[in-house]
Parts: sequence; structure tokens; C-alpha cells
Amino acid sequence: MRYLTYVSLVFTMLLWGGTFIAGRSLAGSVSPAAAAFFRFTIATIALAVLVRLIDGRIIIPPRKLWFRLLLLGATGIFSYNICFFTGLQYLEAGRASLIIALNPLAIVLGATLILGELLTFKQVCGILISLVGAFLVITNGHPGMVLEGGFGTGELAILGCVASWAAYSIIGRTVLSSLTPLSAVFYSSLCGTLLLLPYALADGSVLKAFSYSSSDWLSLGFLGLLGTAVGFSLYYRAIQAIGASRASVFINLVPFFAIILSWFFLDESIGLAALSGGLLLLAGVTLTNRGAAVKVNKTQ
Repeated sequence: MRYLTYVSLVFTMLLWGGTFIAGRSLAGSVSPAAAAFFRFTIATIALAVLVRLIDGRIIIPPRKLWFRLLLLGATGIFSYNICFFTGLQYLEAGRASLIIALNPLAIVLGATLILGELLTFKQVCGILISLVGAFLVITNGHPGMVLEGGFGTGELAILGCVASWAAYSIIGRTVLSSLTPLSAVFYSSLCGTLLLLPYALADGSVLKAFSYSSSDWLSLGFLGLLGTAVGFSLYYRAIQAIGASRASVFINLVPFFAIILSWFFLDESIGLAALSGGLLLLAGVTLTNRGAAVKVNKTQ
């Protein structure tokens, strides 16, 4: 049974690696607002079905929870995906995936600053190693590009993904005491989709949907159904089976799959400096997450 869980986790990381290729393939033909809106319209419908099948019923959250669910939709769905699809308009899929590998590190730092968790010496070392690796990836092995103005919209947008996901993860901890993980994802997806709708309408994206190619809709379908609904469902089932700590280690496979898939489908290549930086980043993230943070009480 545990073997099947590990296989499902590897498959999930393959799907999540594929989201970078699907997002990159939409660049130039579908706007970031439209890509995000249609991705989560599809995902929300699919998640509703999965919640009904897996959780047994769709519960209505208590009134006091809706503001936090709205925050989840605003961070993990709205801002993350606007930044994600904007970044992929400018950056290669493989390089973008290496920058997003900062997510676990950002969550640890956010938990330290906001939730009052103390860092161990091992975690501090991991953070420093990750930051060196991230700097190499972001600058593509050319540190001078920061001073020369080469650090542009794409890099900033993908860093926005990291900040958005850290906020989503930290806020999500306060929701999981009242909802199942899958229900929390469903309602945050619903709130995020509603927030994306005015944005998509404002730039005329929805009206252009009939002009999308079959390839565009295939990418959107993959993002909504496989990358979001199926991916999150498998991931949370794995968490239930082997725990969050063991399951989260597999996330380090996402950049690996993204680089392989971007080479195969998009004919992209990753420079040696960026690849070395990515390996440093992943090593640092692994080291950071091996040491458990210590909670301290904070005055509210």
C-alpha cells in the first residue's frame, strides 16, 4: 500500500511539473487573466465532484471561516496564478520551476515571522544554501544582471508566486482545523475563481475564448483537471497515508520533471549555472525542512 502511495506521489509531481509546460504553451495566445480564470473554473467543477466522492458530502463552511477562505482564494489562486502565467510569458518553463522551488523555504520563513516558530541551526544553514542557489537561478548565472536591469518582469512575477503560496500555506493552517484539506482547496478555488472573473472580463479575455485553439483548450484542461483537481486530490490522500513531512519531500521532484518535460516538449535547455543553482536550492530546501521548527507563544 505504501508503495502505491509513493508511486502516486511521483505521478503527482509529474503532473505538477507538466503545469509549467502547459502554462508556457499558453503564452502569447491566452492572457494571464484568462488562463487563470479558465484553469480554475475547470478545477472548481472537478473539485466539487471529487469532494462529493471522497469526503462523502459538500459541507457549507461556518460564516466566520469565509473571510479566511477568501484570503486563500486571493493568495493561492488569484495572485499566484496571475503571477504564474505572467512569469511564463517571459521565462522558460524549466527556469521558472527552479525559482518556484523556493516555496518550502518561503513557508518556513513565513512561519518563523508570523507564527513565531524558531529556526534550528540546520534550518538556518539550509536557508543560506537555498538563497545562494536561488540567486544563481534567478540571475541565470549572471549576478551582474541585477545591476544591469536584466532582472525583469518574469523573475519578479515568479517570485510573486512564491510569496503568494507562502501566504496561502500559512493562512491554510488556520482553516484545516474546520475543513478537510480537499474541501479547503475546493472553497479556496471557488473564491479565487470568483475573484478572477472581473479581471478576466475587464481585459476581454472571456469573450476571446471561442477563438482559442484546440491546443490552448488542451493545456487549460490539463491545468484544471490533472494539474489542479487530480494532483491535489492525490497529494492530500498521500498526506493521509504517510504524513505531510514525508509527502512534502516529493515536491523537490517538480523542477526535475519540469526541466525534462520542457526539454522534450518545448525544446528548452537549462544553463549549467542555473542548473547548479537549482541543485543548491533543492539541497538547501531539503536541509531546511529536515529540522523541525519550535513554536513559541506570541502575544496577539
